[in-house]
Amino acid sequence: MRTSGLFRFPATLTRICTVPWELQLWEKLRLLSPGIAVTPVPMAGKKDCPALLSLDENDLKEQFVKGHGPGGQATNKTNNCVVLKHIPSGIVIKCHQTRSVDQNRKLARKILQEKVDIFYNGENSPVLKEKREAEKKKQERKKRAKETLEKKKLLKELWESSK
Repeated sequence: MRTSGLFRFPATLTRICTVPWELQLWEKLRLLSPGIAVTPVPMAGKKDCPALLSLDENDLKEQFVKGHGPGGQATNKTNNCVVLKHIPSGIVIKCHQTRSVDQNRKLARKILQEKVDIFYNGENSPVLKEKREAEKKKQERKKRAKETLEKKKLLKELWESSK
């Protein structure tokens, strides 16, 4: 068998997960068990997402439906749209952002995790806090841009009046 034949079939997938050192052994094993979604662990030098409520795979109902929107046959005839339902809260997420089913599954779980966190924590949710801060920064940038535009207009008027 040639060496190119070795790479024809995908190798088994392994899940790599970072676990904080300060946890006890039983906590590490619980985090790494396959049925439980792992909450993000902050890494050095990177701003990570806030610690959200973890989703239990037993509480999720997953379906794959036909895609929608532009893209023709590549999207409209393939079942790559993921519909994810969180049974205890009744929240339903439909994700069809990419053509890949795996990427859509990951995105749907991330979106559902944020929605469930907002559902249970309400105004204290870190997701809502981040959105409010981002909106506040956006408003400040708009205000500064408007002020600089007004200053430029004023300078232009002064320049023309001085001629």
